Amino acid sequence: MMATIAFVGLGNMGGPMAANLVKAGHRVLGFDVVEANLARAREAGIETAASAADAARAAEVVVTMLPAGAHVRSVYLGEDGVLAAVPAGALLIDCSTIDVESARAVGAAVREAGFDMVDAPVSGGVGGAAGGTLTFMVGGSDAAFARAEPILSHMGKAVIHAGGPGTGQAAKICNNMILGISMIAVSEAFVLAERLGLDAQKLFDIASKSSGQCWSLTSYCPVPGPVPASPANRDYVPGFAADMMLKDLKLSQQAAQGSGAPTPLGAEAASLYAIFCNNGNGGKDFSGIINMLRGEP
Repeated sequence: MMATIAFVGLGNMGGPMAANLVKAGHRVLGFDVVEANLARAREAGIETAASAADAARAAEVVVTMLPAGAHVRSVYLGEDGVLAAVPAGALLIDCSTIDVESARAVGAAVREAGFDMVDAPVSGGVGGAAGGTLTFMVGGSDAAFARAEPILSHMGKAVIHAGGPGTGQAAKICNNMILGISMIAVSEAFVLAERLGLDAQKLFDIASKSSGQCWSLTSYCPVPGPVPASPANRDYVPGFAADMMLKDLKLSQQAAQGSGAPTPLGAEAASLYAIFCNNGNGGKDFSGIINMLRGEP
């Protein structure tokens, strides 16, 4: 069933996601604070609005893809926000990666106003957004998930119900904490292999079939050669920028502190990525941290 969808946040991720909804036959009303993003959206067949509220007024579904919790709170709960404008019965979907506390606070306010809402952060990066192959981790009631799944399936290949409100965000930051830690471990192993005179391809051939096997090794190898599609073969032009990894690791540590969970390796990974980004590498792929471990600038 085709719907009128408001899409707020048309940047590197949101723009291609909204374009895929247009390709699926939906009418998409988009808004972004950056004019260049609006121009690209219009080229993709997205109708643009003057504000988030204007986009939401005619919408049956609202999707947001925003940088941080403060933006999500403002867009939904602000004086001229989505909640004040959206018609009764609309479904609200937040695909931003934000702190669990903000996701739960916004979700509670939206549900109190009588709307269904899910938090549905994504994995898969810009390539997944463009290709419609994202994984969505969805937090919300069974009823809200059932309404959101058909919409999300136009933008991704996997739509997984993580549990109640906020659990989508929890799943995202737990997953990306694993990713950040494992990439550092794989990078350290390749640096050690170099110093010991072990060929990188030989280490890959062995570890990829042994107990060291993991996604950071076999799908996203941080050295050129073994995995041709990995950013290491393109001078670490990002599929997933180090700045974004640092953002997610900081969210994991905020959640760990708030819940009392011990995450010593998560904390160390956050510290190392902070150093990497502060040295001017935030725009490089997160796998480029191997160069910092080698002692390169």
